[in-house]
Amino acid sequence: MARRRSLPGDLPDGVVLIDTGTVELEPDPDRPTAVMVYVNGVESSYIDLADPGHLEFEYMQQMRLAMADLLEPSSTARVLHLGGAACAFARAIHHQAPHTSQLVVELDGELARLSRDWFDLPRAPRLRIRTAEARAAVASLQPDSWDAVVRDAFAGARVPSHLTTVEFLEQLAAILRPGGRYLGNLVDSPPLPIARREVATAREVFAHVALAVEPPILKARRFGNLVVIAGDTPPDAGLARELLGLPAPVRLVTGRELDDFVGTSAPLRDVEVAPGWATENAG
Repeated sequence: MARRRSLPGDLPDGVVLIDTGTVELEPDPDRPTAVMVYVNGVESSYIDLADPGHLEFEYMQQMRLAMADLLEPSSTARVLHLGGAACAFARAIHHQAPHTSQLVVELDGELARLSRDWFDLPRAPRLRIRTAEARAAVASLQPDSWDAVVRDAFAGARVPSHLTTVEFLEQLAAILRPGGRYLGNLVDSPPLPIARREVATAREVFAHVALAVEPPILKARRFGNLVVIAGDTPPDAGLARELLGLPAPVRLVTGRELDDFVGTSAPLRDVEVAPGWATENAG
């Protein structure tokens, strides 16, 4: 049996306990300075210690393109992340646009602490981490105060249902500045019922909605990530072309094609979410 590659730097080998379970780091045999971060056995972040701008996860590459106008080197945009894990995306944004102000809301305080210790994350005020449940944290934020909201919160392999409703997206729309953008990461399997309903829900709240998705996922051939992109203005005119240029080409679904994708799927509302949502393992 081949010997397991050692972890870079002083990172711990083996399972480490956190507030919501466990975290474990796995070295990447192809990138000696990089690790995959598993939270409760699920791939949750990928960090290259030597290259903070590297984003391994395709959906993060898609989100970065969708936010390109906010990430010029001189940008002072304010970005809210709901769900952080090891803060890979926030770290990459800071690398690209170091004057941005970011807040990561992460349910697991110990995971947040370890991520700061292990991965040399930017310090406040450039990157703040708040230990809180995502929806409760959003309710405490000021209206018209954020340029982008990134929802990347999972309980296991799914987005907690209380973070996918019309009422919650209305809260997000209220804290976004004019021209602001909502980006929602989700995972679904054929025939993509979750994604269809998430798009229907976003269209109930936002004037402009698009869906970034790899063609095999769109054709319901396999499981994978999809990104909802929404706001009061349409995506940049060049986004569709840029997404197609990614290493894993991505379609930007809009207009009538998005109508067909949603079909008869109805928006999800709070009344359909089981009581006790605030105690779900999300953030």
